[in-house]
Amino acid sequence: MGTSVQDLVSIITPSYNSSNYICSAIQSVKAQTFQNWELIIIDDCSYDDTLEKVKKEMQDDSRIKVIQLKENKGPAYARNLGIAAAKGNYLSFLDSDDIWLPEKLERQLLFMKRNHIAFSYTSYRIINESGEKAKEVINVPQRTTYHSLLKNTAIGTLTVMLDIRQLGFVQMPLYRDCSEDFGLWLSILSKGIHAYGLNEELAIYRKREHSLSGNKLRSAQKTWNTYRKVEKINFTSALWYFANYSFNALKKHSIIS
Repeated sequence: MGTSVQDLVSIITPSYNSSNYICSAIQSVKAQTFQNWELIIIDDCSYDDTLEKVKKEMQDDSRIKVIQLKENKGPAYARNLGIAAAKGNYLSFLDSDDIWLPEKLERQLLFMKRNHIAFSYTSYRIINESGEKAKEVINVPQRTTYHSLLKNTAIGTLTVMLDIRQLGFVQMPLYRDCSEDFGLWLSILSKGIHAYGLNEELAIYRKREHSLSGNKLRSAQKTWNTYRKVEKINFTSALWYFANYSFNALKKHSIIS
C-alpha cells in the first residue's frame, strides 16, 4: 500500500503500573507491517518501573514518545492528553496491556481508505493474564449507529481507528464513574456518522480480573452512568437500552469464558 505523510497514525496508550505488559504492547506496535506511526504513551503517575521500560524502548525508536503525569488522573484524562499531542491524521488506541497483530494498522487503514470511512473497528480475541487465548474470536457487526451502540457495546477500544480530518478534534468525557471510551464513540455517532467493522482478528485484549474493565459489575455501572450523566437519556429509555446491553454482554461473556 502506498503511504504518505498524511497517512501517519497516532497511537494513544495510557499506562499505569503496567510494567508486566507494556513491553509486549510496544513490541506489537514495532512489529506492524505498516510503519508510518507515532506511539504516544501517557504515564499516569506509575510507581513501578513502567517508565524505565518505556524509556529503554524509546532509545532506538524516535517514533515512541512519553508524557509523564505528576499525579494520577485516570485513563480518559491521559488519552485526551495523547490525542491533543497527536500529529497524525488517524488516531488509534492501544492500552498498555493489550496487543496488536502485525497487520492491524495496514489492513484497517486500507479498509478505511478504500471505503472512505471516518470511524472503524475490528474483531479481536481475548487472552487472560497468563496469555491463554479464548477459543472464540469476538466478531463485530458490519455497521454501528448511535442507537445500536447504546444497546450493544460492540466496539473494542483497542481496535478503533479514527480519521480526524473527517471527524474533527475529539476528546473523551472526564467522568471517572462513566465509560469514557464508550462516551467518545457515542458523541461521534450522535452526529449521524456510522462506524464500520472490519471482521478480521487483528488485536488481542488482555482480560485482567482485577482491572476496571475486567470487573463486570463495575463495567455495567459505568455503562449506566454513561447513559444518564453523559448522554442525558431519561430513566425509562436508559433502562431499555441497559436491558439490551446486559443481554449482549452476557452473550459475549458466554463466548469468552
